[in-house]
Amino acid sequence: MIGPDGAQLGIVSAREAMAKAQEAGLDLVKIAPQAKPPVCKIIDYGKYRYELARKEKEARKKQKTIDVKEVRLSPNIDTNDLKTKVNAARKFLSKGDRVKVTLRFRGREMAHMSSSRHVLDDFADLLSDIATVEKAPKVEGRSMTMFLTEKR
Repeated sequence: MIGPDGAQLGIVSAREAMAKAQEAGLDLVKIAPQAKPPVCKIIDYGKYRYELARKEKEARKKQKTIDVKEVRLSPNIDTNDLKTKVNAARKFLSKGDRVKVTLRFRGREMAHMSSSRHVLDDFADLLSDIATVEKAPKVEGRSMTMFLTEKR
């Protein structure tokens, strides 16, 4: 058992611990119930719950959420248009987001899917200084997708 001032009071029976807690006008809280013997502390339970909630909120605030941003391309994209899309992806990656690069095929373009893979390879090469390919280009229906993440 631990007293209200943080001092260890040793191993005490449950009744005696409860009596000491009531005498101090505080609550008896099990800090480590799975320990042998269980560790209890005499504290204000409301204050204890408040402190736990605050720590949890602080931990959530420090947590970084990673978003997935998408950049769409077409198989017959020009070099300058590709560079513009690369700059957009570079901005997303610098903010710490993942980038999903989608190459969309329409109509006759579907017949030349395999020869259009170089567009995604060029995109990855242009970003190779700050990004790595997380998932290699993969055909899914009418599109080919690839995921990029920032280098660690």
